[in-house]
Amino acid sequence: MVTGRQAIYLDYNASAPLLDEARAAMLAALDIDANPSSVHQAGRAAKAIVQKARRSVAALVNTKPDHVVFTSGATEAAATLLTPHYSFGRSPLVFSKLYVCAADHPCVLAGGRFAPENVVRLPVTGSGLLDLDALEKALAGHDKGAGLPLVAVHWANNETGVIQPIRDIAALVKKQGGVLVVDAVQALGRIPIDISNGCGDFFILSSHKIGGPKGAGTVVAHSDLMMPMPLISGGGQERGHRGGTEAVANIAGFGAAAEAALHNLARFGECAAVRDAFESAILDVAPDAVIHGCDVERLANTLFFTIPGVKAETAQIAFDLAGIAVSSGSACSSGKVGKSHVLTAMGAKAEEGAIRVSFGLETGISATDRFRAELEKIVARARPKNRLEKA
Repeated sequence: MVTGRQAIYLDYNASAPLLDEARAAMLAALDIDANPSSVHQAGRAAKAIVQKARRSVAALVNTKPDHVVFTSGATEAAATLLTPHYSFGRSPLVFSKLYVCAADHPCVLAGGRFAPENVVRLPVTGSGLLDLDALEKALAGHDKGAGLPLVAVHWANNETGVIQPIRDIAALVKKQGGVLVVDAVQALGRIPIDISNGCGDFFILSSHKIGGPKGAGTVVAHSDLMMPMPLISGGGQERGHRGGTEAVANIAGFGAAAEAALHNLARFGECAAVRDAFESAILDVAPDAVIHGCDVERLANTLFFTIPGVKAETAQIAFDLAGIAVSSGSACSSGKVGKSHVLTAMGAKAEEGAIRVSFGLETGISATDRFRAELEKIVARARPKNRLEKA
């Protein structure tokens, strides 16, 4: 890595830097050694920390605190929710098939506790939006005699930043008698989320995407009448929905990050100006570059681009050596070579792969200058100027 210059971190969608507020909350929680299930004074103090964080996370998505169940992360939350077996009050409820979006995160595409033959992948448009006609057709043909349909869709894509029309999806699923699980990991803290207004039945959240620590996530339910059978059972923690002693320090950090995210939510749209500056730099250097999903609504902090003739993995390494951290897709699919499953689902012609740039409110316009300078070197090495197509 190049020394003597401050590194530029442009991989917030993989993990946002730990906020000072979250770090302080975690350190304070570490001073309490007790188990939050213990009834003595120290135990009650630990429990109070967990409950405060629960209220903070609930406030960020406008729900009741007792609808928030803490997990070890979003992957565990997905595995908990993606199951054929639920309860409705005291009665069992069975889902026979799981319908997922082909551009979903790998932890959703894995299907959780459903058998592979009962997981149906739904197509997306060339812009990355779920094909609503395909969803409606699939649900209309679902055999409800065998069980209800469970649908899982991401609110915002982790690679392209494309925002799904989640309320339209929720209305369609409800009309067809299904239940909707929303992966809101990338949307959290970046767009307003109000789960009280009919945008889904269950929500997956993650701490470290909003500046909290890794190792904390949640299952959030629209109501507590219907719940999945626990993935982890045991001592009855989290009202019986997730066994195991709560990770108090991680949960405290999550709560502090949620408070900060709620405070800054109205400002997050300011990131669009920086995103546009990055895109202008890319198109100035390579006019034939493709910005994936740019024709629909996207997160203000995310762009995913391909430059013909420039391999994403090669570019990523070059950026890293220059002290600029970007990614070539989902960090949960590291080691892959070539086009991402998201681009494949979109039908994009991008055999070289793509580079994702994602950032936060702390990222200034000045970061685009070094990014552009390094991109010029990368493109010049990959394809000499006499071969560079002009717009």
